[in-house]
Amino acid sequence: MAEEKKSIKLIITRQDDPDGKPYEEEFEVPYRENMNVISALMEIRRNPVNAKGEKTTPVFWEMGCLEEVCGACSMVINGKPQQSCTALVDKLEQPIKLAPMTTFPVVRDLAVDRSRMFDSLKKVKAWVPIDGTYDLGPGPRMAESKRQWAYELSKCMTCGVCLEACPNVNDRNDFIGPAPLSQVRLFNAHPTGEMHKAERMDALLTEGGLQDCGNSQNCVKVCPKGIPLTTSIAAVNREATIHSFKSFFGSDYHN
Repeated sequence: MAEEKKSIKLIITRQDDPDGKPYEEEFEVPYRENMNVISALMEIRRNPVNAKGEKTTPVFWEMGCLEEVCGACSMVINGKPQQSCTALVDKLEQPIKLAPMTTFPVVRDLAVDRSRMFDSLKKVKAWVPIDGTYDLGPGPRMAESKRQWAYELSKCMTCGVCLEACPNVNDRNDFIGPAPLSQVRLFNAHPTGEMHKAERMDALLTEGGLQDCGNSQNCVKVCPKGIPLTTSIAAVNREATIHSFKSFFGSDYHN
């Protein structure tokens, strides 16, 4: 007697264009050992036929490195925002439900426009200035203890998962979200990056800044890199308080 072939059942929330209405489509693809969600999506792309046997359009999604480094393949899998490249089929309940993140506008199917997050990073100047404005000399040094925790913060791949999990990041306010707040701590700690510290702190004290964080701590639970986001937010909060007092009392504090 022939062994019955295993299959994977998926229910995918689709959307044909940014202004289109979302709808669900079911698929069934052949099972292979050690498959991840992207492997299943590739099967659909190779043979775009839904569970009813009808020809359909290939499911659209983003991906890059396939090693949980680029952050491009974020989506909601069985109700949880995560990276589809490391979501193993064997560990997921079937039918596997795939949907785009709701925090960001949908481009098509499972792909979203994460411009909101990138704009927030620009707002807080999440970079180290190396444009020749300052003489950097031989290059700054960091204490090993500081370098270790700074490295943990630098693992952020702007995947958007923490913003998706945060209840305060929505279309009703301008909260920049956990990732940009953590990056403020990272770049303020850098010997060169701290040259823009005052500007970053000023940005955090405007609308959409620190005051909109409700401390739900969802972000730290879903971060695929295990970044201590809530610790960073607390540290930045302390810095912001000190910055506010010094600014209010007219201190010549500039970094």
